[in-house]
Amino acid sequence: MHLSAHSISMALSRLRLFLVSIFLLLLGCTRATSVSVAESPAATLAGSEQSGAAAALGTLEAGDSMHSLTFAGLPREYLLHVPPDYDPARPTPIVLVFHGIGLDANEMVRITGFSAQADASGFIVAYPNGTGDKKSWNGGMCCGEAARNRTDDIGFVKAVIADIASFANIDTTRIYATGFSNGAFLVYRLACEMADQIAAFGPVGATQALKDEQACQPARPVPLIHFHGTADKLNPYDGLTTGAGIEFVSVPHAIAHWADLNGCSATPSTTLSGQIIHEVYSLCKSGVSIELYTVTDGEHAWPGGEAVSAQVGEPTIEISTTPLMWDFFAAHPLP
Repeated sequence: MHLSAHSISMALSRLRLFLVSIFLLLLGCTRATSVSVAESPAATLAGSEQSGAAAALGTLEAGDSMHSLTFAGLPREYLLHVPPDYDPARPTPIVLVFHGIGLDANEMVRITGFSAQADASGFIVAYPNGTGDKKSWNGGMCCGEAARNRTDDIGFVKAVIADIASFANIDTTRIYATGFSNGAFLVYRLACEMADQIAAFGPVGATQALKDEQACQPARPVPLIHFHGTADKLNPYDGLTTGAGIEFVSVPHAIAHWADLNGCSATPSTTLSGQIIHEVYSLCKSGVSIELYTVTDGEHAWPGGEAVSAQVGEPTIEISTTPLMWDFFAAHPLP
């Protein structure tokens, strides 16, 4: 078949138009694909990872929840309190609160009021439970089944922190520990062995056994605030030696020892108000401080909180331990 020059010219024009159309169609498809990739789930996840692990943690419900884990072959648990303004995008401080012998997590909620303080100040509280029929902690030479069985409560505390960090955005520079009675013995032990992970410590109503104090080698200068009554019959202010020959140091001895460990001034500044004597050791290494609140005629109790029982002793209402302790904690993050 013979084609004229005009027919060939028209065919070439149609071919050029067809090729241009295909090119524009492919260009449009390429642009659409690039937008789709940018908005794909993978790209969104990558963006979340860049903004920090907190984005993957989700939102925690405010209030109380019981958490269980197995550690060293034992079933263990802790009560967690989350404040209403918890924000998974913001690292949140956490306070560990340890009960006395024969008490438990729920009792410490009642005695200390730390959950209400957490709601007001925006931090998480964990109340771990000890082991045994009369729940106790291995505070070194003291106390109960936990000490006799050499329960690894230091490892358990580390496991609790790791467990919480797996679902909550905690501020690892603002982890704090407080405890009452047997729980205070554990807090002193934590100050000796976990100062690299816990920022500050607040024992109430107990000190240390002399052998535990002598073996103590904290990893750094340790901020510590202690509350104790001079009429405490269970853990006497002036110390005691048990029938088994275990010597527990007096409160003044314990505080002076920790002030010396931290390189603080030899003489504290002292404030007297009613039955309260407040001593502050300053000029310590790394800007830490050691504080002691002595309650004259105070019994075995959490000052400003609720009594364990009328038989154990009534707390003073001249001061409130929990807000004072939180202010101290908040001023002492890990360096």
